[in-house]
Amino acid sequence: MTPFPVFRALPLAAALCAALPLLAHAQFTGNLALTSNYKFRGQDQDMLRSNQFAKTGAFKPAVQGGVDYAFGDSGWYIGSWNASVNWLRGNRLESDLYGGYKWKAGATDLDVGALAYLYPGNRSGNTTELYASATHADEALGTFTLKYSHTVSDDYFGYAGARTGSGLSGRNTGYVNLAYSHALGAQLSLKAAIGYTRMAGDIRRLGWPSYVDYQVGAAYDFGGGLSLTGALQGANRQAAYAAATGPAADAARYSPNKGRLIVTLAQVF
Repeated sequence: MTPFPVFRALPLAAALCAALPLLAHAQFTGNLALTSNYKFRGQDQDMLRSNQFAKTGAFKPAVQGGVDYAFGDSGWYIGSWNASVNWLRGNRLESDLYGGYKWKAGATDLDVGALAYLYPGNRSGNTTELYASATHADEALGTFTLKYSHTVSDDYFGYAGARTGSGLSGRNTGYVNLAYSHALGAQLSLKAAIGYTRMAGDIRRLGWPSYVDYQVGAAYDFGGGLSLTGALQGANRQAAYAAATGPAADAARYSPNKGRLIVTLAQVF
């Protein structure tokens, strides 16, 4: 038997041996949540009734959960997060896969990585982004997180891309978000955030404008990883994103950007 396969396997074996210390110290965490309405960047993720026209209610419950692995103190991590959704025909699941690297620069926590949003029942929603964030915590002022996400796929959440058949691209759509939290007591904290989605030129030409989203609310920590959050969430440009609620030409329209009070119960394991 030729020794070539053995020699070819040596680099792989060496790589596995090098990774063993990281795997031995891998830190596993999980999370599970129930929410009254899942909004992503200010927009409802449960929009379709059985007749394929827009839902109008404020109560659109969703189940969410994920797992994360942090490889010891190396700074590297991978994870998956999933949620029930209903805004693409034939699809009821969002499944996110991500990985990245975290490190400290003085008092600031930095994070860079890549994230793929997958919709297995209708792949026209699939989107891939690169992201970078910086978090700074001050005992008196609170915690600030600035994050930027940049689309590197032609597909962008069904607005444009090869799978939509439009021939247009959502690449270079950007999203910037500034989040803030501040402890109001031992268990209660204030939370707020504002974000801006700058749509790629092809998407804007289709009539979907760039927009601002917001959320403001409070979270109560019960201990043991269990928390309850209530927040007002929504976005501007409501009319531009409104969808028909029925087949009639004069049917009312509902916007996924409409502000809603959303309650979320979450458990971290």
